[in-house]
Amino acid sequence: MPTRQLFPTHFYEAPLDAPELIAELEDSCLALAQDDDGGRRWSRTHGYRGYTSYASLNDLPRRDPAFADLKRHLDRHVAAFARDVGMDLGGHKLKLDSLWVNVMKAGGTHSGHLHPHSVVSGTVYIAVPDGSGALKLEDPRLPMLMAAPARDGTFVYAEPRPGTIFLWESWLRHEVMRNAAKADRISISFNYRW
Repeated sequence: MPTRQLFPTHFYEAPLDAPELIAELEDSCLALAQDDDGGRRWSRTHGYRGYTSYASLNDLPRRDPAFADLKRHLDRHVAAFARDVGMDLGGHKLKLDSLWVNVMKAGGTHSGHLHPHSVVSGTVYIAVPDGSGALKLEDPRLPMLMAAPARDGTFVYAEPRPGTIFLWESWLRHEVMRNAAKADRISISFNYRW
């Protein structure tokens, strides 16, 4: 075959096989959305429809046993992803750098972005009502394709279910599509560093 693919973009999807933990995490996320005044204030100030602990709490695995349990699961998934991608970690492990809660109300969205200063980023989905939106992933070559014709696969839409874990390399641009459901979409996002 004269044509071969170079430099693939890896995307990891696996279930969090712990239904009791998903239920615990949902309770914890909703309690944080109720009690975290700093997160609610930040969300209001920055036009986030709903609640995020992104800028208010940086110790969730120490604060709540459910998040500590989630971290143990994520550590295993991130290690598997790093192996699949072929990262040479020199016998070391990637380390959880940040983890935050997202409770997105109807109509909420999060525009295209990436996660600088991290190696692997991801989201675990806790509550995903029908119509609450996909994760939109952008072909990383898009900025360099200014003179190229349109092609299939420029954007990929990953549809989560409750308990789905998505992982990607942190340089991959992505966005959260509009929550068109009447109920909240609840997720927990995170970054791992080298």
